[in-house]
Amino acid sequence: MAREFQRGHKAKISDLTAGTDLYVGVSIAGPGLTFDISCFGLDAKEELSDDRYFIFFNQPKSPEESIQLLGAQSGDTESFRVTLDRIPAAVQRLSFTATIDGAGRMSQVGPGYLRIVAGGEEVARYAFTGAEFSTERAVMLADIYLKDVWRFAAVGQGFDGGLAALLQNFGGEVAEEEPAPQQAAAPGFAPPAGGAPVPGFAPPPGGPAPAPSFS
Repeated sequence: MAREFQRGHKAKISDLTAGTDLYVGVSIAGPGLTFDISCFGLDAKEELSDDRYFIFFNQPKSPEESIQLLGAQSGDTESFRVTLDRIPAAVQRLSFTATIDGAGRMSQVGPGYLRIVAGGEEVARYAFTGAEFSTERAVMLADIYLKDVWRFAAVGQGFDGGLAALLQNFGGEVAEEEPAPQQAAAPGFAPPAGGAPVPGFAPPPGGPAPAPSFS
């Protein structure tokens, strides 16, 4: 049963699922807009101390593959696999972001969401719309972070700059852009032929159950 989150809401991952192998899906779209969806693996200072933990189209996985970019599937614009028990101790926060590639602003986006699926069941969903933003060109959607235990937070914070500015904000270095390589889906996580949902990561048949009231 998916718990519905609003901006600023937080929860322990263990209250959402007993699993540590998570699918994080993002849906975001707007007329004429193209998006870069990324994950920043940050240290205790909320900085990207190691550029190998900036996961995006040009670097689709972390060194030990605890964070993997899976591509568009199961109705999501972009998706990730996060294996919490493989994340190195130096990485204490995963920040999931969406930035506009080219002209446009976040107020132009339609209804979107970030969701977490574990064990084949959608356990958390943060929904947003462009009405929550104005001239920003990026949004920090949600965090999975370590505070004694792993937790989830719906952030929904707009950011004026694009992807390069967001990278600099987290203390990373901006490299010259290169053509995006063709991605191969992670073993065991590729969608079956015909575009069927990903086994173990799709919501239950019929869609997620109604969310309980958030307390």
